[in-house]
Amino acid sequence: MRVGIAHHLGWAVVVTATDDHVVVDRRRIELVGPGLPPAPVHHEGGPHEMHRTGDLLDDDELAALVAEVRSSVAACAAGALAALEADVGPVSSVSVRAWPDDFPTDVATQRRVPHESRADSVMYCQVLASAAADRGWAVHRYDAGRVEAEAAAQLGDRAEEVLRGPRARLGPPWAKDHRTALAATVVAPS
Repeated sequence: MRVGIAHHLGWAVVVTATDDHVVVDRRRIELVGPGLPPAPVHHEGGPHEMHRTGDLLDDDELAALVAEVRSSVAACAAGALAALEADVGPVSSVSVRAWPDDFPTDVATQRRVPHESRADSVMYCQVLASAAADRGWAVHRYDAGRVEAEAAAQLGDRAEEVLRGPRARLGPPWAKDHRTALAATVVAPS
């Protein structure tokens, strides 16, 4: 089985498909525990007052909050992936949205533009990839802006049936996130 993940801040759509691209499972998973901000850098440490829920945190306070959120995301991701595998059987690979290899790791840099708008998303991608690797799954990264077109090119005449057909077969929800996650399983190397 191949798993594709289209994440958001605090949750993700997860699609599991066979090697011939038949969807066997789709679900929404929560990625952060209750009471924690899903976007700590952007909402609590970024330069935009309108996003903050309180006073601006200093670098040490923000780093501690990010570590707490990251720990919660790791626990949630590990639990969700374990539950998925228990439901669908052995998984060979997971595909997550790509992130820049050189993305800054220190909070003082992450909280500044242009990084603050991507720091939280990068954290989710990294933690999901790590949780999957810990399970022994191959990890692939995809470009969310191009993955559906790449999958369609690879599938040829089957593209419409594979990428949009699950909505008719499974019923709603089947939206862009689902297609993106499925497309990511299609383009993942075997």
